[in-house]
Amino acid sequence: MDLTLVRNATLLLDMGGRRLLVDPMLDPAGARPPVAGTEPPLRNPLVDLPRPAEEVVAGLDAVLVTHLHADHLDDTAVALLDARVPLACQPPDEAVLREERGFGDVRPVTGGIDLCGIGVARTDGRHGTGAVGARMGPVSGFVLGAPGEPVVYVAGDTIWCDEVDEALAEHAPHVVVVNAGAARFTEGDPIIMDADDVVATARAAPRATVVAVHLEALNHCPLRRAELRAAVDEAGVGGRVVIPGDGETLAL
Repeated sequence: MDLTLVRNATLLLDMGGRRLLVDPMLDPAGARPPVAGTEPPLRNPLVDLPRPAEEVVAGLDAVLVTHLHADHLDDTAVALLDARVPLACQPPDEAVLREERGFGDVRPVTGGIDLCGIGVARTDGRHGTGAVGARMGPVSGFVLGAPGEPVVYVAGDTIWCDEVDEALAEHAPHVVVVNAGAARFTEGDPIIMDADDVVATARAAPRATVVAVHLEALNHCPLRRAELRAAVDEAGVGGRVVIPGDGETLAL
């Protein structure tokens, strides 16, 4: 299986003879204003795609969208994706994807589904704590499996929480992809994983490779790759944590 980090949380997965795109954010750099209520006031995305957006969407068998925030499905992606592509999502997002975004083959994941020969199970998460987390709305992760391939758990926009711990115990993934930029508003705790959460994930899945993404692409994600590398190395789990650069492909 090959996993390519495109940018932020956008992934290309080549597994089981299928090509899957996860959470496509394909806008050019600077296309959108800063996330409201965050610092520093820089336009998003902070960096360009490592390859043309048209190449990212070419030859896809299916798309998975963990939730509908713009850094996981943006207007450029909606315009470029084939409206007929099978698209897996969390159940609350089905109507918007069909009626407002124009996708014709939307497949909500409750327990599990077959997505073009790839097994997909939905997992829960928490997009922050307290009132901020509640305002962020529901989010999901997905566990992907195919014969002869490693089991991949894409945790989605979540902090370390009981739901993530339970997903690790239930599915025993070989690869865990975590969104780890420590995104936050000017008030409140991080709304996705910070360095401590990545360490906790690695310790809870001692036989898995942890792939940390969602870094250095948005104005409200302060955690840098170098800082995360130093933290996981100091905690003694760095040998199992991979922090790819934009455009990098991992053979797993």
